[in-house]
Amino acid sequence: MKFKLSSPFKPAGDQPQAIKRLVENLEAKAKHQVLLGVTGSGKSFTMANVIANTQKSALIIEPNKVLAAQLYQEFKEFFPRNPVHYFVSYYDYYQPEAYIPQTDTYIEKDAQINEEIDRLRHQAVQELLSFKGAVVIASVSCIYNLGAPKTYQEIKFEIRVGQKISRKKFLEQLVFLQYQRNDIDFKPGTFRVRGESVEISVVTGKEIIRIEFEKEEMARISISLPGNPVRYSGRSSYSLYPAKFWISPEDKLRLAVENIRIELTKRISFFKKQKKFLEAERLKQKTNFDLQMMLETGYCRGVENYSRHLEFRKPGQAPFTLLDYFRLANPNFLVFIDESHLTCSQIKAMSLQDRARKKILVDYGFRLPSAVDNRPLTYSEFEQRSPQTIYVSATPGEFEKCRAKHFFVEQLIRPTGLLEPRIEIRPTRNQLNNLVDEIRSRARRKERILVITLTKRLAEDLDDFFREKGVSSRWLHSETKTLERPNILKELREGKIDVLVGINLLREGLDLPEVSLVAILDADKEGFLRSETTLIQTMGRAARHLEGRVILYADKTTGSMARALKEITRRRKIQLDYNKKHGIKPRAVSKAIRNWSFGQTEKPVELEFMVVHDLDLLEKEMKIAATSLDFERAAQIRDLVKKIKDSVAPKENS
Repeated sequence: MKFKLSSPFKPAGDQPQAIKRLVENLEAKAKHQVLLGVTGSGKSFTMANVIANTQKSALIIEPNKVLAAQLYQEFKEFFPRNPVHYFVSYYDYYQPEAYIPQTDTYIEKDAQINEEIDRLRHQAVQELLSFKGAVVIASVSCIYNLGAPKTYQEIKFEIRVGQKISRKKFLEQLVFLQYQRNDIDFKPGTFRVRGESVEISVVTGKEIIRIEFEKEEMARISISLPGNPVRYSGRSSYSLYPAKFWISPEDKLRLAVENIRIELTKRISFFKKQKKFLEAERLKQKTNFDLQMMLETGYCRGVENYSRHLEFRKPGQAPFTLLDYFRLANPNFLVFIDESHLTCSQIKAMSLQDRARKKILVDYGFRLPSAVDNRPLTYSEFEQRSPQTIYVSATPGEFEKCRAKHFFVEQLIRPTGLLEPRIEIRPTRNQLNNLVDEIRSRARRKERILVITLTKRLAEDLDDFFREKGVSSRWLHSETKTLERPNILKELREGKIDVLVGINLLREGLDLPEVSLVAILDADKEGFLRSETTLIQTMGRAARHLEGRVILYADKTTGSMARALKEITRRRKIQLDYNKKHGIKPRAVSKAIRNWSFGQTEKPVELEFMVVHDLDLLEKEMKIAATSLDFERAAQIRDLVKKIKDSVAPKENS
């Protein structure tokens, strides 16, 4: 499928030359390039044009989930007929397994999985393995271990009409693929049984499969799409992928388990020689329990810690990640590292942090040494798996510049003619009252304000202060849930709130054209959050408005402030000269406010939308349950039947 870019706009400003140079460099086999694009210059549109011109699949990596979500929306509009996917960490809350030797405190892994994001992750990898072109917008979590793509692809269950298999064997295969039976709460990753029919809600949530059996044979296969929940269309075959990653065929699983047992024996012997009997017993009990679970169900909690054995990797060998799924399907894909000044540092640090935590768990008998190989990629491993990389940032670092060498492209001119914002330094004395006056003045003109602080506590306290002053305000920081963040930004754009208070989530990449004022508190506190790069990025949030202005509350001018002001002045002069030469009058950005809802048209079919002719099967099951004295199940089915009848009654009467 060809990538077809859809947009009412054509490249403008210096976008055409940036696109041309980037594509030419790719054709010249440049492995690394830098795109320095100022805020509001249309870097996303430039990336989309590069993809359309080269017809290559692309992985675009963002430093956090908010920017990934925003870019995902944009690219869904740029490529409405092509697969565009969202791939971020599926945890709403995550506490990794850890041990603190000083206090003898073991912290068990605790996580809350967002099922919607998990569904989207499976969609992304399955689309890649279909060998179609795809764009995946990801956070840095894409460099974490994901399981072998060949295994994920090979283990899929190919079903077809006329296939000789009993219903019992079929259900066993579903359980092996980690689908769970749930006749009441029918959601992605589950199946239900209705007489001789089995219905499966595939893990992606895109469709429901119904298989009807007759005499140990698949008689019919039909598919229900979420947009048509009461209609099934016939199919002759279907490829059913597993509901979880890290699943191995039974023969390989048993071999992997034996290898784990060999490692366990060696490790226990090591601990006993060291007279660490507690560690030896702890490791023995924990590992044997996990192995028993794997043999019984094919899965266990924390199964990823055994991934080196399950994937038959050598010690120290890099894990399989999303990049390997790209390499299997589309070896010549592109990698864009957005906000590269941040993202590259994150990628470099992740494997080191992970190893330090795992080493303690291994040393004290909570994990086998092989658990260390369940990790993110190192930066060198990441680069080896990235055929061609484009670093995108308004403030690229020396790291990216050195790699790109002479493949350096600037995009300083905004298609709208907007200039860099005016910057003013004000003293910290009475800064809050001064800021409230500025906010009220802007709010009366239907303009929005961002306030940047140094800590979460201060962001929340400021939010309370603004509310007490009658200002409509919200805070946003790392503790805000993943899928709530885009909705908060939407409320700001719509004017439901006037002020958003944050720390570093309000820095890079956010596209908020209604924001006319950015106020930076403690601007003279030299450090990471007030460095030259951070200040330039933060100031850029006001660059999409005709009246864009930045106020730095500070009592002195630091080196970072001076360098940031100098760079902003340089860019503003280039923009002024360009506008004067081409007779351009700056105009406001017009950008539609999108409704944020993941896969709204792809929402999994809820149980209450069951087809009407299934009522007979349900009522039969209700009678069987009652006859078997399973009154609780009979009551559940009775309530469900009533709910379905109530939901369809208005349609039948109309």
